[in-house]
Amino acid sequence: MTKADLIDSLATDCELSKRQTGEIIDALLDEIKAALQAGDKVQLIPFGSFMVRDRRRREGRNPKTGEQIVIAARRVPAFSAGKALRDAVGGDKKKSVAKPGAKKVTKKR
Repeated sequence: MTKADLIDSLATDCELSKRQTGEIIDALLDEIKAALQAGDKVQLIPFGSFMVRDRRRREGRNPKTGEQIVIAARRVPAFSAGKALRDAVGGDKKKSVAKPGAKKVTKKR
């Protein structure tokens, strides 16, 4: 789903114009961005939480040359899904999911 798809869907559901809906979504995203820039955590219960995580300075390798490089410390945005969202997407945990590379068991006839 793209931002345009989201705007279309919400405009229809809320009986607003696409322009108004787009402005609301832009304002929401700007508020989330401003809060994260200030170092705050944004909680949208039961959807999830946006936060800022600090990454430490670390050493890595240039894949082309193999030389070691230093990767600077930085702050990155992160999202943690809420329980309702995890349950909605994950479904029932009782169902088993085949692991990649696992052999399929078949019955002999």
